[in-house]
Amino acid sequence: MANCFIAGCEEKLEAVVIDPGDETERILLTLAELKLTAKYIVNTHGHFDHVGGNRKLKEATGADIMIHPADAPMLSMLTQAAAGFGLSTENSPPPDIELNDGSTITFGSIEMKVIHTPGHSPGGISLYHDGHVFVGDTLFAGSIGRTDFPGGDFNTLISSIKEKLFPLGDDVRVHCGHGPETTIGQEKRFNPFLVS
Repeated sequence: MANCFIAGCEEKLEAVVIDPGDETERILLTLAELKLTAKYIVNTHGHFDHVGGNRKLKEATGADIMIHPADAPMLSMLTQAAAGFGLSTENSPPPDIELNDGSTITFGSIEMKVIHTPGHSPGGISLYHDGHVFVGDTLFAGSIGRTDFPGGDFNTLISSIKEKLFPLGDDVRVHCGHGPETTIGQEKRFNPFLVS
């Protein structure tokens, strides 16, 4: 039930796959239909519902896996984490590239900026490009990410949202890890966790 996003460069037909939690065949079919080559697999954080498709997608495409170093250890523990919820998934290969605050991800003529937004997990990141931000489980329409998992922290999450995401601008479209998209302005005004 997690959202996976494919961002592609129409000019050079290179793409990033953001949070391939599952349904690898559907992701591959979409890439093929759009004639896109996956250059990177970007994990906004290390929870199994967002990274469970890493192994199959990497095997099928050869794309490099990217994640923040604080969440990288989770990739080798996905089987146990999923089992705790009565589910199953494969452990991910280790990351090929570690992302930090201020890193950039370039595919084709597109450059995404990495923003470290911890709180839901220690290594949570958001990805910004041209009025769009992909936030994983940091922020939702009308809600925020859970902070009761290991490594989560409520005050850190609120600071990440207010100090790192709000300055991007009210019109920025927020693509969430679960549920519908929203905007920064909408969440500033109406999100009960964030309204001062």
